[in-house]
This record gives sequence, structure tokens and C-alpha cells, in this order.
Amino acid sequence: MQAQVSPQAWQFCWALLSPDKVPEIQYFGASALHTKISRYWSDIPSDQYETLKTQLFSQIACFSSGSKMVLTRLCVALASLALNTMPEVWPGAVPEMVRVFQEEGGGVDGRARCLALLELLTVLPEEFQTSRLPQYRKGQVRGALGREWGSVCPLLQQLLRQGDSPGAVKARVLRCLSSWVLLDVPLSESEGLVEDCFTALPDPELFDTAVEAIVNAISQPDSQRYVNTLLKLVPQVLSLQEQLREAVQNGDMETSHGICRIAVALGENHSRALLEQVEHWQGFLALVNMIMFCTGIPGHYPVNETTSSLTLTFWYTLQDDIMSFDSERQAVYLQVYRPVYFQLVDVLLHKAQFPSDQEYASWSSDEKEQFRIYRVDISDTLMYVYEMLGAELLSNLYEKLGRILTNTEQASSWQHTEALLYGFQSIAETIDVNYSDVIPGLIGLLLRININNVQLADTVMFTIGALAEWLADHPVMLSSVLPLVLQALGNPDLSVSSVSTLKKICRECKYDLPPYASNIVAVSREVLSKQIHKTSQCMWLMQALGFLLSALHVEEILRNLHSLITPYIQQLEKLADETPNPSNKLAIIHILGLLSNLFTTLDISKQEDESGESTAPPVKTAPPPPGPNPVVVVLQQVFALIQTVLSKWLNDSQVVEAVCAIFEKSVKTLLHDFAPMVSQLSEMLGQMYSTIPQASALDLTRQMVHIFARETDHFPPIKALFELVTSVTLSIFQQGPRDHPDIVDSFMQLQAQALKRKPDLFLSESLDVKAVFHCGKCVLLCSRTHTCCGLVVQENGKLLLQAVLEAIGGGSSRSLMEQFAEVLFSLNKHCFPLLTVWLKEALQAQGFPSTRVTTEQKDTFTQQILRERVNKRRVKDIVKEFTLVCRGLHGTEYAAEYCL
Repeated sequence: MQAQVSPQAWQFCWALLSPDKVPEIQYFGASALHTKISRYWSDIPSDQYETLKTQLFSQIACFSSGSKMVLTRLCVALASLALNTMPEVWPGAVPEMVRVFQEEGGGVDGRARCLALLELLTVLPEEFQTSRLPQYRKGQVRGALGREWGSVCPLLQQLLRQGDSPGAVKARVLRCLSSWVLLDVPLSESEGLVEDCFTALPDPELFDTAVEAIVNAISQPDSQRYVNTLLKLVPQVLSLQEQLREAVQNGDMETSHGICRIAVALGENHSRALLEQVEHWQGFLALVNMIMFCTGIPGHYPVNETTSSLTLTFWYTLQDDIMSFDSERQAVYLQVYRPVYFQLVDVLLHKAQFPSDQEYASWSSDEKEQFRIYRVDISDTLMYVYEMLGAELLSNLYEKLGRILTNTEQASSWQHTEALLYGFQSIAETIDVNYSDVIPGLIGLLLRININNVQLADTVMFTIGALAEWLADHPVMLSSVLPLVLQALGNPDLSVSSVSTLKKICRECKYDLPPYASNIVAVSREVLSKQIHKTSQCMWLMQALGFLLSALHVEEILRNLHSLITPYIQQLEKLADETPNPSNKLAIIHILGLLSNLFTTLDISKQEDESGESTAPPVKTAPPPPGPNPVVVVLQQVFALIQTVLSKWLNDSQVVEAVCAIFEKSVKTLLHDFAPMVSQLSEMLGQMYSTIPQASALDLTRQMVHIFARETDHFPPIKALFELVTSVTLSIFQQGPRDHPDIVDSFMQLQAQALKRKPDLFLSESLDVKAVFHCGKCVLLCSRTHTCCGLVVQENGKLLLQAVLEAIGGGSSRSLMEQFAEVLFSLNKHCFPLLTVWLKEALQAQGFPSTRVTTEQKDTFTQQILRERVNKRRVKDIVKEFTLVCRGLHGTEYAAEYCL
């Protein structure tokens, strides 16, 4: 690459193109030529343009019968030259290209010359798309290329329509058309060529390139302006239906895929334009039905077909366009298209059906994953369709499910039942179905299902989970569904669905669950002891139990907590006595994670869900009882054990992180109820951080500062902890912070939190505020090389600047101005683009940073600061002068002394 950009490349590239070289070497020579022309055009004297052009034409002629990859690279080089010289220097570039290659001579046969010309014409628009031309030149060249289409189009039509044109030539013509339409060539001007592409579709050798050309032509944003041309294309597309059906019958996936792409491209890009042509409504409806056929194409995705997924976006687009019309026209369209969308639901649910057990077992894991994603896409489409069809859709699904579950004469496949339930689940997960009158009947039908299959059981679970909010409003139904969920909890194959469903029920219905609590805890405890679920599901299960316990009386919470976590505490005691090794490390982290997740959701202080919205009627809420919080009771009991674990694992960041997570999540959930633990936790955190500093300890300290720093009773331990971690971190900064970006990030966030919540923390004599200040400057210096430091500056830099300006404006002692000047200098040196914006925004405020400065004086100050990115002494002088202006002291005798 260094050779290609070197001045010597102009000499060696021609030598490397010598006929006696192997193609790989010739290709390197051609690439070097292209690199020089495209990236170093200014190096070429204008009097050599013509010579270079002639040489390139000559080389292309030589390679037209040689290596294809070298030929293409040479064509790209000539295309780059054309783009750099048109329209002024080489105004008729395309006509000249055509003329040169149509002339006989040089011992090159006509077919090879024709293919070389087509290759050159194909890469010309492609090179434009990736060129490094300045913006103003791009507009000029695009216009020039658009005018050249008048020379290209007739040539392509002639070659495509000639009966004796070889297949290779026709294929290259189609590729060339694909390339040119990407320049937004008007569809009306390429109409004839696009129609010729349809005649090429029956030829298997031309099919793929013809499809690409048609799709590119009708997908251009500008093409919707040419409604008459679009209307002519509709019958052309409809005429492909016979070829489509034959392809489907013969299992020809490539052909069916290609024809579907054409139909979807026309429908998706132009549905509104075609809908508006009311007199042609039948033609468009026929196109919609053709796309419906593609959606319901026989076979299972992705094994037997890959076409149906292409159509899903079309149904969104059509629905959006219909619903965007005024109410009168919308009503007319809905009369026609509501039945179509009900049919679509049937088709989608049929496509969502699982294959037979035997066939599904033969699929690869990749095919199963693709099918899962496909079903998610169908789910999203059904949810969207509900917006058009409304409650009638749920009634429709309910009736169908009822018919197959109550029909004793004809047994239905589990796949059919599962697909209908999946439809319900898709809608209920995101749409409020609380007012639907079919849900009680649906719950009744769920109980009638003969669940003899994992996929069906999964969907039953997810459907119950989707109805959790409805169950909160109809708690009488809990006794019907809970046994199903608890039974499924013991099946490892239903791990994700059963645990997530129980979590949703416990979150939404917790105030109605006390009668079932002991049973839920007992089943969960047994399931956890058997270790049949993966780690993430175990964590979800603990969160579910946290929600559940939150609604119980304190005595019951403590009793359940004791039975639930005692086995883990005993196991942790045993692990704490063992010599550290990778195996017991994982076990320790797992147990600490279980406790963290349990305490994340166990909250007796308010009757609220995770989002903070009430989930229970007011009659169910009760004031929190007096006495310590159950979580605090448990934490105090295990505190010594956690200290023992830490003493052995203090140098392992993952274990320390897991320990901190328990307290951090508890603090976030309990807030001020955590108060009894503040003193001992502060002491433990200080010991931890003093021994081995870790970012997780700083993050937990930040939480403590946020919640307890303003409370008089807890200020002393918080102050002592803050001073300790600050002192330890300052020593890290002295050694060089670049090796500890995580600690730097967490430390600066802690300092920012302290400044916001309790600035008094910085008044301590034992805290080196000046050193903290210099740490901030170090972070500015690191911000270019460390992403996390950069993020800190981006998120807090404007606040920092405002604080500095306020201080300069009179908010701080004049003796500190040099330090504030250093902050401005660092920001200017390392965050110049951001500082430019921040200064403008901050100084726009009327009367800021002082009522004594005018807008002109602020503008002058901004310009002076932004100009000085090297001279720190000069920045200090500018700041000193500006602070005097802000304080009304400029020009006084004192000012003269101050500025010396």
C-alpha cells in the first residue's frame, strides 16, 4: 500500500502491466494506477491528462481478451479519470468511450471490445458512488453523468434487443443498467429498457441480473413521480404469476425468490402512489394478492423456502399508507383491504407453524434459530396488524382456537393449536387486552389443551405471561393458571418461558399472591436445589421471589427468606473455608448473584412495580411496618460471612464486583431503609479499597454518597469513606492513571456526585482538593486515548465549563484564576470541537457569568480562548483580565497589581 501511494508508482505501475507478468502482478499495477488517479489527482499536470487517457484506453484494449480482474481494475481507473475531468476537461466522455471501442483494430474481436466497453460503462456510476470528490464537484459530475444517459440507453437497448447478442453481452447490459439506475435516472427514460428486462426473465442465464436491474430501477426514490410508467409495470409484474407458480411447484427457490423481489419492490416502494390511482384499483389489488401468495408460499422457512420473509415489510407499508388517508377515503380502502388483512393473519399463522417433530429434529441449530427469528418477525407483523383490525382479530383467533379444541370428531395437530396461541401471545405482549371479552374464555381454553410437546408448552407459558396484567385485574383466575406455571418450572426444557412467566405474574399480581406464596417458594426452592436452570434463569427466579415476598408481612418475609437462602448461606460458609480455585469462585459468584437479584426486587416500602407505577388498588396497600427492613436483617446476619469471603478473594475483581452488587442493588431498592448498614458498610468499603482499589467499590461509594451524604446521622461515615477512597485514588493518579481507566471513570463520577449532593465533603482539611482538581485535568488529557474518560468529559464537560465560567465571573476567589485557566486550556487542547459549542451555549445566557460584561466582551473572550491552544501563559492572562471585567475592577489600581 505504501508503494501504491509513492511517487514511484507512476513509473512501476505500467511496467507491472507488461504482458509477460502473471495476472496477480498485473492487478497490482492496475490497482496502483487507480489509487494514484482517485486519491492523488492533483499530482497530475493538466497537460498529461490526454496522454494518461490514451494509455488507459490502450491497456483496456489489450486486456479486453485477457484477465477479467485486471480489465475491471483498469476500467475503474479510467472511470476515475473521467469523473475528475468531466464536464469541463472531458465533456463528451461517454460518447468518446463508445466511439473508441466501436472502432475496429488492434487485433481485438468485436465481442471482446463490446464486453470491455460495457464493463467500463458499468463501473463508471459505481466509481462515482464511492469517489472522494468534493461535495460541489459531486453535484456537477452527477449532472454530467445524468446527461450521458442519453448516449448509454440506446446502446444498451440495441444490444439487449439484438437476436444474435451473446448471453454474456446481454448479462453485462443488465448489470450496466443496474449500475446506472442508481444515479436516479428518471424511470420514464429507462422504461423501455426495464420492459426489455422482463423479456429476459425466462432465460435462466439472465434471470438473476434481470431481477436485480428491475428491482433497482423501481426502487429508486425518484421513481414514484412516474405514475404512468408504474401503472404500465403492474401488468408486467402480474404476467410473472404463471412463472412463479411453476417455480413453486418445481421447488425452484431461486426463481420464486426473484419474482417475489420484483413484486414486493413495486408494491412496497409505490403502494401509496398506486392506491391513489382509484380507477386502477383492481390491478393493484391483484398485485397485493400476488404478494399474499408469496407470503404464504408452501414449505417451511428457511428449509423449504426463503421467500416469504421478503414480504413482511410490504404489509406494514400498505397498512401505513391506507391509515394515512383522510377518514372518508380510509373507509373506502378498509372495505377492500380489511378482508385481505384477515386473510394475511391466517397465512402468517400457517407459516408460523412448526414442522412435524421428526422433520424439526432433522433441522440444524442454525435453521432452528432462523425459524425462531422468522416467527418473531411474524409476531411483530401481527401486533401491527391489530392496529387495523382491532378487537375483531382477537375474537377471530378465539373462535378458531375454540373450534379446534372442542371438536371431538376431528383431532387437530398441536402445531395448529400452538400457532393460534402464538398469535394471541404476539398481540397480548404489547397491546392492552384488559378490556377484551375473549380473555376469560381463552384462559378456559388453555386448561383444555393437551400439552404433549415442548414447543406447545413454551407458547402456553408465554401466553400466560403476556396476560399477567389482565390477571392482576382478574385475580380469581390465578388459581387456574398458577398450577400450570409451577409444574412447568420443574421442566428444564421450559426454563426460559416458565421462569419469565412466573416473574411477570409475581410482579403484576403480587398483592393477590399471598395465599399461594408458600407453595411458590417451596416449588422454587426445590427447583433451585436441583440446579436444572441456567444461571440467568436462576437470577430471574430470585427476582420473581423478591416481588412475591414484597407483598407479605415482615414475619412471613423473614420466615420465607430463612427457608429460601439458608442452604446458600451454608454453602457459602463452606466455600469461604476452601482454598480459592476457579471452581469455587464460580459457585461463590453464583450465590452472591442470587442474593443480589433477590434483594433487587424485595421492597416493602412502597406498593409499586419496577417502573414506579402502582399495580394494586389502594385498598390493598398498607403502611410499611416499623422495625428494620427484612433485607437489612439478612444482610446484617451474613455481613461477617461476606467479609470472610472478601478476605480470601479481595484480589479477584469479579468476586468483589459480585459482593458490591449485593449492597448496591439493596441500596437502590431500599434507599433510606438501608440506613442501619451505612456505618459498617462504609468501614468495609474503605478497607477493601485501601487494600486493592477496584471500580466496583467506587460505584457503590457513589450510591452511598447519593443517598446518605445529606443525612446528618450518616454524614461522618460517608465523609470518612469519601476521604479515604479519594486519598487512595489520588496515589493511583500520581503513579499514572492510564493503566486504570475503569477506576478513573468511576472516581470522576463519584467526585461529580459528591459535588452535586454534598459539596461540604470538599471542605475537609484532610482532603487535598487541589489534587482532585488536577485529577480532573488528567482526565481531560486522557480523553483522547481512553473511551471511558472521553465519555466522562462529553457527559460532564459542559457542566464543568459552566462551573469554571461562574467561578471566573466572580463565584470564586481571584487567587484560583490560574487553576481555572488551566482547565480551560486543557479543554481547548483536547476537546476543541466540544469547547467551541459549550462556550457559545454557556455565554449566550443573559447576565452570565456576570451582569457587568457585554455580549461583545463575551464574544472577544471566547475568540481569545479558542485561539490559544499552545500558549498556557497567554490563557492565564486572558482569564485574569476577563475576571476583572466581570467583577467591575478592570482599569483600577488593584487590577494593575493583580495582572503583574
